[in-house]
Amino acid sequence: MSESRRSADDARAAFQSCKSSDPRDRVQFYSCWADNYEKDHTLMSYRAPNLAVSCLSDHFTGNPEKALVLDVACGSGWVARLMFEMGFRHFVGVDGSEGMLQKAEKTGLYQDLKLVLLGPQPLPVQSDVFDVVTIVGALDAGFVPISAVRELCRAAKPGGFVCMVRGNHRGAPAASYKKDLETELQRMEEEGLWSRVAIQEVDRYMEDPHLKIERDGKTEEEVVYISGNVYFYKKSVGP
Repeated sequence: MSESRRSADDARAAFQSCKSSDPRDRVQFYSCWADNYEKDHTLMSYRAPNLAVSCLSDHFTGNPEKALVLDVACGSGWVARLMFEMGFRHFVGVDGSEGMLQKAEKTGLYQDLKLVLLGPQPLPVQSDVFDVVTIVGALDAGFVPISAVRELCRAAKPGGFVCMVRGNHRGAPAASYKKDLETELQRMEEEGLWSRVAIQEVDRYMEDPHLKIERDGKTEEEVVYISGNVYFYKKSVGP
């Protein structure tokens, strides 16, 4: 089906297929989804990229034209395009899907793009280099493991910022992931690796793509939103 003719039902079906697919097959799913990825997310009122740049606008204190940005799980380059509008010009992108990286390359914004599956593979960048590190939408059970958060911190330069945005999807695995993630973020703060700048919870992160309600013997879609969180940290300068 062409992108222009896709509906919210098509978008929900794609999200459900993504969540239910075997993690080993998920990378290939994203490559196949690349052409419709942004359209489907827009149909589901997905706000994560805008939440990330809004937080950056509120808290980034450097010169965006000189800043080096690491866009982790960069996907189609959505976040980079919005950051470009803010004045950022230097991007390195990382993603596990070759199809998504091809979309990101077409934006013309990235000086380098790297294919890597976080968790099984380390983040393929030098330490203490980036003024801003972003990861938007990928921190969830079955996707990017919590252990990768330390890799994000490692990549940031001392005094650099790490911006993480994620949705609070339904189900025990997602709830457990959020609890463990926030425990790790706090632990890293206690270890002196970074300091918290802001944590924001939003009510309307995106429409819930999995919820269906039975009424009068018929199944109908009801617009219900899931919440989300923005986590913004500043890497410690040193002892």
